[in-house]
Amino acid sequence: MRSAVTTKSTSTPVQAENRRDSILARGRAVLRAEAGAIQDAAQRLGDAFVGAVEGILEMKGRVCVTGMGKAGLIGNKIQATLASTGTLAYSLHPVDALHGDLGMIHGDDIVLALSKSGSSELIELLPRLKELGCKIILLTASTDSTAAKHASFVLDIGQTAEACPLGLAPSSSTAAMLALGDAIALTVMEQKSIQPDQYASYHPGGALGRFLMKAGEIMRSGADCPAVRETDTLARCYEVILAAPRRAGAAAITNATGKLTGIITHGDFFRLFHKAKSFADRSVSEVMTHNPKRVQADARVTDALAIMRKHSIDELPVVDAADRVVGMIDIQDLLSRGFTLLESS
Repeated sequence: MRSAVTTKSTSTPVQAENRRDSILARGRAVLRAEAGAIQDAAQRLGDAFVGAVEGILEMKGRVCVTGMGKAGLIGNKIQATLASTGTLAYSLHPVDALHGDLGMIHGDDIVLALSKSGSSELIELLPRLKELGCKIILLTASTDSTAAKHASFVLDIGQTAEACPLGLAPSSSTAAMLALGDAIALTVMEQKSIQPDQYASYHPGGALGRFLMKAGEIMRSGADCPAVRETDTLARCYEVILAAPRRAGAAAITNATGKLTGIITHGDFFRLFHKAKSFADRSVSEVMTHNPKRVQADARVTDALAIMRKHSIDELPVVDAADRVVGMIDIQDLLSRGFTLLESS
């Protein structure tokens, strides 16, 4: 078995420093070039942008996003942004469209096409889309191209040089396209007055989903949320806790109308066991924690977690607008869903 041979670097400290400087210089040059392309595109915004946004707002169908090569990949991200911010959108490859998938598009759809040069397969595709009755929004650097002649709205990304050291690889142009696509999607989102609750419904998973989740979505309810009246005995309270299908660490205490007045936890029972020989017949109102911390069902789970962190509690009652008990949040359920006890930075 041959042993691996490690070769030592022969570069001098001066050469290493020069290489570091060269790498940083290229990285900064790329960022400046792409930032410049976006700023240039911002200066070019005008009536075509307004028309494009209004067209999407008024459309009866969906937004079809299409483009070739790197522009097509940028289009995929723009389509995802549109969909995630409340605008129905789908992606379609121009070649696939010309080979049968044209049937996916309807005349009440709006087509968002991306092409720096305004050429490629889009030249053949756009006339057919126009014949279907589709309005076409074109993001391009060639406002006098053949593709532009078929567009309802032409959004100019400008002629900023590519950040590529050879001036060839799409970089500044795709950065401008991506930013312009975001500008369209987010302006439409604002005009539709999309609220956090609506946005949350499009993002149920991952960290974003957790951040936007409501207390009512994660709380335990029904039999899994033990609750007794103030007039019940501690024995009855303990029975209800034990009877919960899922292991419960506390019981909510309510008055005759169901409003939250207190809470009793396993810890309370443990302390009573060591203090008194007989306590089963006592009323829960004698030993419960009065006016406990609570959260409303429509509050964010992150708000509930903040309360639980601050007061070092493992169970938090959930109430409705009238302060009636509707559920209980258990810290174990939060942990199992990916929430953390550590303060977020």
